[in-house]
Amino acid sequence: MLRSLRRLTLAMAEEEYAYSGQEMGNLHTKLRDIEEKYRVLKDRTLLIGQNLIDMKENSDRKILEIKKDIEILKNNMQRLILFIETASEEFSKFARKEDLDILYRQAKMFQPLDYSRKKI
Repeated sequence: MLRSLRRLTLAMAEEEYAYSGQEMGNLHTKLRDIEEKYRVLKDRTLLIGQNLIDMKENSDRKILEIKKDIEILKNNMQRLILFIETASEEFSKFARKEDLDILYRQAKMFQPLDYSRKKI
């Protein structure tokens, strides 16, 4: 009986060891899975960070180009305003059409060469 009890105890110990070995194997597999998920997550995080940096640099470059374009547009507007002011000042110095029409009629009324050519 003592022998059978020892055999039974030994068999139970072997089963527990086998069961513990399976659990250790499962734990080891779970640990590897978790480590792999962590590595994938870390790689994704690094990739997202790099993409963010690239997008920020690209946005900064585009903003700088837009600012330069706006500055060029401001300069062009200032030149146009200056040109329009100068042109409007010069237009006031020109004769109006009505004034030219009056001078044309007066010149047409007085033509001394026509009198000298006509025979009386």
